[in-house]
Amino acid sequence: MGLFILRRLGVMLLTALCLTFIVFVLTNLQPNLEKVAKSEGNVRMTDAQVTQWLDNNGFGGNSLFRYAEWLGVAPGWTKTGVDGELRGRCINSRNEGTPPRFCGILQGDWGESTVFKADVGDIVSTRLGLTGWLMLFVMLLMIPSALIVGVLAGMREGSKLDRSLSTFSIASTATPEYVSGVIFITLFASSAGVKWFKGTATSAADDITFENFFLPVLTISLYGMGYIARMTRASMTEVMAAQYIRTARLKGVSFPNIVLKHALRNALIAPFTVIMLQFPWLLNGVVIVESLFNYKGFGWTLVQAAGNNDIELLLACSVVAVFVVLITQLISDIGYVFLNPRIRIA
Repeated sequence: MGLFILRRLGVMLLTALCLTFIVFVLTNLQPNLEKVAKSEGNVRMTDAQVTQWLDNNGFGGNSLFRYAEWLGVAPGWTKTGVDGELRGRCINSRNEGTPPRFCGILQGDWGESTVFKADVGDIVSTRLGLTGWLMLFVMLLMIPSALIVGVLAGMREGSKLDRSLSTFSIASTATPEYVSGVIFITLFASSAGVKWFKGTATSAADDITFENFFLPVLTISLYGMGYIARMTRASMTEVMAAQYIRTARLKGVSFPNIVLKHALRNALIAPFTVIMLQFPWLLNGVVIVESLFNYKGFGWTLVQAAGNNDIELLLACSVVAVFVVLITQLISDIGYVFLNPRIRIA
């Protein structure tokens, strides 16, 4: 197991480097850099002035070297000219006095946001914490509900309960968040509806209550719940038709004991992988829901960074998303081995 984890960590590191380099190149295309220079400097800057501004602020040179600077494995400033003027990524307002030789993400320097005018690391950590609360409440609502629906539907295949719950699962999965979110807002949070929820999701950043937080949680949960419930139902149906379940029935074991003690653990093997993969999906889901409900978390920040060409903040959000995907996949593989003893690591 230890060797397997080390190999996977090595592959994860290589994958993270490749993905972040691709994102770095795409976000640092010349048109994007020109927009940053003109928005930070002067809209009427000439091409020569744009080039000089980019060189002075660490955006000049080839992409590979600037990626190494951004990582923190290459020097972040150079001396130019006769007077030895310093230019580069490390020459900024955050580094007073003598600038550090390396100032990349490995040193904890994520850059400065051009939109929020603050340290990118502080912004991402704060917004990610807010999204973490949203994801926690979504998981607490989505996973138990999905497992209950899937198990109840799969216990008796073809019954009325199975057809009803399966229809509900398909309908919830087929309805995207921006549709269900608008419906919930219209029905329960606007003057045209009942207006049960008078709070706003923006205020949930300071004080989470049922009124200002339940609708975003419900919107995300419904979409993911249907998919997990369908996977659980399919797995439960397969397990209930197994030979050992038939043997337990012939021995006179009660139906509740068959479901809880014999079928449930084996039926949860496949849904466990699906549940772990919901974490990367949640990062995509919160982009829509947080923008819809104006909840200023990680997804809202990602939209602001992309819409305002905030390169440093966009890169930081991309790194977080990449590592969430890779770590959840590793946890999923390890958990799958423990849930299914027949799986052996070769």
